[in-house]
Amino acid sequence: MSTVQDVTRREMIASYGVVGAPPEPDLEGLVQLAATVCGVSTAVINIIDDRFQHQIAAVGFTPAVCAREDSMCAVVFQHPGHVVVPDAREDDRFRDNPFVTGEIADVRFYASSPLITPQGIPIGTLCVFDEEVGELAPEDSRALALLAHQVVDVLELRRLTHELGQSNEQLERFAGQISHDLRNPLMALAGFIELAADSPELAGAPQAARALSRAESAAERMGAMIGDLYAYARLGGSRPRREPVGLGDLIASVGDDLDTALAETGARIEAHVDASLHGDPTLLRALLQNLIANAVKFTAATGITPRVVIRSHRLTGGWRLTVDDNGPGVPAERREAVFELMDRGGVDDVPGLGIGLSTCRRIVEAHGGRIGIDEAETGGASVWIVIPDTAE
Repeated sequence: MSTVQDVTRREMIASYGVVGAPPEPDLEGLVQLAATVCGVSTAVINIIDDRFQHQIAAVGFTPAVCAREDSMCAVVFQHPGHVVVPDAREDDRFRDNPFVTGEIADVRFYASSPLITPQGIPIGTLCVFDEEVGELAPEDSRALALLAHQVVDVLELRRLTHELGQSNEQLERFAGQISHDLRNPLMALAGFIELAADSPELAGAPQAARALSRAESAAERMGAMIGDLYAYARLGGSRPRREPVGLGDLIASVGDDLDTALAETGARIEAHVDASLHGDPTLLRALLQNLIANAVKFTAATGITPRVVIRSHRLTGGWRLTVDDNGPGVPAERREAVFELMDRGGVDDVPGLGIGLSTCRRIVEAHGGRIGIDEAETGGASVWIVIPDTAE
């Protein structure tokens, strides 16, 4: 029966996608380097699950699969650690192993270093061996251990690249569905606004005409944002536009977009911003709108009248922006997790999907910047952004 550790190991191995796949050139290069450093003709990267040893890259022979019980590495794998054996015939762990007795091979010298994932899960070994009795100098032994770490780095990079690709595909599908769902009511709203604006009854009602004009402008901005955000998601956030953007003006227009929410909560927005930088105006508008709306929403949920203070500070080569509120704040242990997609900060009674801060990080990083959360002087949350000012 498989143990929890076995299941966890299988899932981790599967996430790397190397078992049954053609050998990775980077892994083959590390195997060759291990053999050269250790002065032997044969080396292999073994991935070991609860049943088999999978040789995913090798030099000196063709990689294959063998039963775990026949594997020399599986013996030391029970207690993962760096192992050097000058003569396997004289080691109680190996003398009866088929790789030593001649049934499969005639291994004498054997050395291996474990492959340990960043989560602390052992998944295999980097192994060198030879049919002649041998030794390994201390510096060569350390080099073998270092190469084993580099094997794990290659595997992690492969996994992250694959997951990023999946994430971008999912995000593109999600963005496409959302843009479709939003555009339909938006088009209907724009149509009704146009009909109302053309109505003769508005001739004597200038206040209503102004309100409709603002609604029409908001609908146009929303349409532009939906289209640009969809394009941004399709690109994986890698190529934002670069044009001069005055953040003070942008904040003022965001205030207009959030006028209803601000009026309903009595929220007060104070902007002390004179920053002007090169960036994507639509994405930066979405960034500021998400941050301000979040601050207002989560503060109002506690029964407090929201106060949001936005400041800019000039840095060499860029700007630092802070968005402070007087709300409940974010506990230190949650300040990284809240940027994950669909994380709602552990708050269930505030509407939303938990997409806002994830989108904010995506936008900031696409501009080459960083974003994080501290505690504000008011005791609430202080979201900070460091963003470079570059035209390229």
